[in-house]
Amino acid sequence: MITSLYQPTRDEIASILEGEPRYRLDQLWSGLYTQFQHPADITTLPAALRTRISNELPESLIEVTRSTSKDGDTVKFLWNLLEGNHPIETVLMYYEDRATVCVSTQAGCAMACGFCATGQAGFNRHLTTGEIVEQVVRAAREAALHSRRVDNIVFMGMGEPLANEASMWASIERIHGDIGISARHITVSTVGIVPGIKTLTSRPLPVNLAVSLHAARNSLRDELVPINQRYPLEMLMQTCRDYLYEKRRRVSFEWAMISTVNDTDRDAHELADLCLQLSPAAHVNLIPLNPTPGWPTIGSSPARVEAFQRLLRSLGVNATIRQNRGTEIDAACGQLAAGQPVTILPKQLR
Repeated sequence: MITSLYQPTRDEIASILEGEPRYRLDQLWSGLYTQFQHPADITTLPAALRTRISNELPESLIEVTRSTSKDGDTVKFLWNLLEGNHPIETVLMYYEDRATVCVSTQAGCAMACGFCATGQAGFNRHLTTGEIVEQVVRAAREAALHSRRVDNIVFMGMGEPLANEASMWASIERIHGDIGISARHITVSTVGIVPGIKTLTSRPLPVNLAVSLHAARNSLRDELVPINQRYPLEMLMQTCRDYLYEKRRRVSFEWAMISTVNDTDRDAHELADLCLQLSPAAHVNLIPLNPTPGWPTIGSSPARVEAFQRLLRSLGVNATIRQNRGTEIDAACGQLAAGQPVTILPKQLR
């Protein structure tokens, strides 16, 4: 595999710069991780060294297209990878008080959640640490052009982060330690990979954990999130309790609202029962289902989403409705497919 610009560690960069004055390492590292510059633009370095670094360590993401929402607050980048040309996507979202990057950890996804376009498209390969970090850098570079600073990272793009935990965690250490984004502003989302959550529990940084739950009984979750057949709800909830106890960080549950499937009063009561096991440190994000061409059902109506939220709150659960961003450019939750075709599912939910 080709070594790309953001793959080497600081010590590995030092080896590449052997023979150069020691301060060149600080200049290069600062240019890459603080100024978000391409080596050719780091003018504190001699021209010959800039050229050498650019030639030896190319950027790993080749921009294919970028799409911007009508209001300009969401930008979706479509990249090809230098190694393999597998397409991936990254989303940059501007809010009044922050700028957030939604990062991919895999090219495709093997979790096969039918209502997610990435899952429908299938799995290609894991991303390297450098490919993950570079998504943040390239988005931060874009944000800086608009005088905005990226200060929030969500591992909610293409792929299952905890299926690529080692590379994901190495990227978190780089994002936290070198780019300077607090662990409190980094969120890892998972469909419920129990061994991965246990590993995350043992890691030193208290990042936020978000679990894509979508159903609160095993029979339904087995259909919506197939990995539940391996790690059922009882096992998953115990692991979430362990994470909460160790990290003292709120656990969030993501809930895509699917009309007549998981938006009934019964579903709300079952979800509340699970959340109260972690009370008061559990939070529910209700996500109006975003359209994908391979899913045979539709999202809940706005009125039903609001009624579901009211019922959860009456049962003592902290629940919010997520504002969809970039739906019209296929940049919202569950829509990232990197331009890959998806297959219409023959199975209808019961």
